[in-house]
Parts: sequence; C-alpha cells; structure tokens
Amino acid sequence: MDERLVVVVGYDGAELLDIACVTTTFAAANRFGAAPPYRVELASPGGAAITCDTGLVLAGQQRLERLVGALDTLVVSGGFGHVDVADDARFVGHVRRLARDSRRVASVCTGASVLAAAGLLDGRRATTHWAFAAHLAARYPQVQVDPTPIFVRDGHVATAAGVTSALDLTLAFVEEDHGPDLARHVSRALVTYLQRPGNQAQMSLFTTVPEPEDRGMRRLVDHITTHLGGDLSAAALAARAGMSERHLTRVFLHHVHDTPARYVRRVRLEAAAVLLTTTSLPVTAIAARCGFGTTETLRQAFTRRYGASPAAFRAGHSRTAARHTVG
Repeated sequence: MDERLVVVVGYDGAELLDIACVTTTFAAANRFGAAPPYRVELASPGGAAITCDTGLVLAGQQRLERLVGALDTLVVSGGFGHVDVADDARFVGHVRRLARDSRRVASVCTGASVLAAAGLLDGRRATTHWAFAAHLAARYPQVQVDPTPIFVRDGHVATAAGVTSALDLTLAFVEEDHGPDLARHVSRALVTYLQRPGNQAQMSLFTTVPEPEDRGMRRLVDHITTHLGGDLSAAALAARAGMSERHLTRVFLHHVHDTPARYVRRVRLEAAAVLLTTTSLPVTAIAARCGFGTTETLRQAFTRRYGASPAAFRAGHSRTAARHTVG
C-alpha cells in the first residue's frame, strides 16, 4: 500500500511538544485505519540525535541533507533553537529544497522563522506563537504576519501558532486527507477538541473568564471568545441561544455570575490587552478586531478598566515573554 511520507524537521533546541503533537496525531490516524497510512520520520542535521528544549534527546531517523524525493508533508518544528537554524544557510537551503517537492509545507510556532528565511512565506499570510509575532514581522517584512489565529493556511503552506496548535493543524490535515469521521476518532483518542477552527484567536485562550459548567452556556461562551469582532449584542446572543433576552440574562447571571453585556465587555477588553502587549498592531486594528468599532470607544472602556489609555498600557506593559516562552 502506498504511504504518505511526513517528514518533521528537528534540531537542537526544538520544542518536544511541537514535534509530538504532529507525530502522535498522524500515528493515531494510522491506528484508526488511515488509508493510505502515514509514515512519519524525524529529520535532523546529519541524522544526529537532537536535544530538545526540555533536555530530552530524540534520535534522528533521516539526514536532512540526504533526503530526496517527493514528500507528502514537510513540517518544521519550533523551539528556542529556531534562531540558530534560521541563520544557518545550509539548513535553510535544505528546507527550501525539500519544500519544492512536498505536497504540503507547514511550520509549528517559531518554525515559521525557518520557512520565512527560506522565502517560503514571501507574500503569504502566516502566524506564529503570539510572543514571537512582532519579531517575525520585523525581521521578515515580506511576510504578512497575523498573530491572532491558531493556524493559517495559505495555499499549500500552513503555519501553526504554538505548541498544541500543532495538534489542531494536524487534525485539519487528517480531515483533509481522510474525512471528518476519522479525524473525529483521532480527536477522541487524543482527548481533545474535534478541532478548533484555525481562525480561533490565540488571545481567546488567555482570558481569565471561568468556563461555565452548562454545555449550552459553554458553546455560547466559546462563540463569544472566538467572534470578538462580531455582533455580540444581547439580542444576537439570545437568538443564538434560542431564548429571550430576559431569560438569557438570568442564565448568564446563574452560570457566569455576570450579565451578557458586562461579560462581553470584559472578554473584549482582556483580548485587547493581550494584543496591545504581544503585537505591534495599531490601536485602530485592535479596536476593530475586539469589537469596539472605534479607537475612542476602546480608549474609554480601556481606561475605565485598566486606569490607562491603550497607548499608555502598551508602553508600560511590553512583554518580555518572548525570552521565556516558546512553542
């Protein structure tokens, strides 16, 4: 039987989860009858073992330099070591060469910097871990960096945000190759969502709002956090939930301990705060993306909540997380 050859590119300083989320998802698809099955191999410089960020060592299965032939999927992992390999012309050259013969090309987290260095993201929309988005955009201005989604697909090239977003992207690949039923079996085996949509905001993962226990309310809360720029009026939410606005308010107060309007405002403000401190997006874009419409509306609400204007908040809360977080 033919196989789909998947090559995951690793290096010293790669993030173990970036690799494992991809390899485990494809392996699970095989267990549930993927036909043709996936053959997943780890390629590294010289075929040598790599030491991951955690200190664990993975054995290389293929020499990056000697890999030839058509690949189904090429995936470049992320990790703190991405800085060195993105500056390594030989390493980048082999990734570029393999990409030419691959049906699909992808990166996880900071692996996007390797694809960018290879010119594979020129003119394309791409994402990376939120803490590194500004760096990627500054170093590779020809790349249309969007720090918001958990993954982006632009033609045959895909980029995933960070760490476990690789699982979401790989599930999307499995569904594309073998249909939603097999992807559903895989997601259940991995005890994860069937798959979060690629355009779900990374920032929605960091809000401090507690998740309600009621299933219907969880679905409504998920809708709010993933559609911050949409119509989240009480009328629209009530229609979506299939109840009156008055009953919606009672349900919100019971499960979320807040009214729908205050809840939406809180989530939007937290999302705006994340974007202000982790991206270089202009305040006008943040206001629109988070559902405030105008910068003045955002400024007033933001000042009431945080005691500072968006511009002052950004200046005083620039994140140093890029030095401490990677995926």
